[in-house]
Amino acid sequence: MTLTQLRYIVAIADAGLNITLAADTVHATQSGISKQLKQLEGELGFQVFTRRGKSLDAVTPAGNQVLERARSILHEARNIRALAANLREEAHGELSLATTHTQARFVLPEAIAKLKQHYPDLGVHIRPQGEGRIISLFESGEVDLVIVSTSGNPPEGGIAVPLFRWYRRAVVPHGHPLAKLGRPLRIQDLAEHPLVTYESSLQPESSLRRAFTAGGLSPRIACTSGDADLIKTYVLAGLGVGILAEMAIGPADARELVTLDIDGLLPICTSWLVLRRDHVLRSYVAQLARLVAPQIDEAELRRVVAGHAEANWPKAPLWSELQQRGTPRRAATRAA
Repeated sequence: MTLTQLRYIVAIADAGLNITLAADTVHATQSGISKQLKQLEGELGFQVFTRRGKSLDAVTPAGNQVLERARSILHEARNIRALAANLREEAHGELSLATTHTQARFVLPEAIAKLKQHYPDLGVHIRPQGEGRIISLFESGEVDLVIVSTSGNPPEGGIAVPLFRWYRRAVVPHGHPLAKLGRPLRIQDLAEHPLVTYESSLQPESSLRRAFTAGGLSPRIACTSGDADLIKTYVLAGLGVGILAEMAIGPADARELVTLDIDGLLPICTSWLVLRRDHVLRSYVAQLARLVAPQIDEAELRRVVAGHAEANWPKAPLWSELQQRGTPRRAATRAA
């Protein structure tokens, strides 16, 4: 019995018993997988999968037990490799993460650049996705970690580490009626205008919809996108009032847009780093967490991920507080 054989049967199960798809997943040939499956079943003395003609039909009861243990063995094998890599202080590897466009575009670039300075041979693969797709990629094992935001409870599916909290802002072109009010915005003011915002606002349970419903109102959503830059583009095109994360608004936007404070109108959001449970944390993942959220204690993070301690994270700072603390690059920019 080999790890390769166990990896193949898990791949077959995850591919819905489609050997062609399983072969693509593990970069093997169909004949190679079939041969290894036959050898494994011969050693076990029973079938892992029932057949219908030349196709696999179902997982046998005994096969379910084998698959459960195979997943545990493969999981621990990955942990051993990660532990060995950390002990050898390896500076190479592959890191795949899924997050929103806003995080990928406005939060992560500086952190990833610093991470690459310490790990120049590390391959970083960023997959910007819609909110609804991010956790599913994590649960399917297609990415190593995710960064996702909520306005309420932590995301499920792994260990959720709070990174920072942030508010939404309204943006309008210069000369827009809301820019001339001369008083704080009310939810009724927003209800009088079409909105351009994130696609997650289309969901009935979205925090934006709940805020309007609490005031006996309904939002008039004219256009949505997962891309904050596109939201600003369509605001400038006259489609409506933009509602987007404060991280997505920079000094250069002031040339064409007016940013309006709506802190009291919509609930505050928290950005979370979601990691797998009972894993040996690679050093570069721990460092990425610290680069995005300096309040995180790396030793505690390792203990919690390994299952040796309960999570007791410090309160996540506001995004604006992180910006005020600054970084050497930002400080140099301001000094210039």
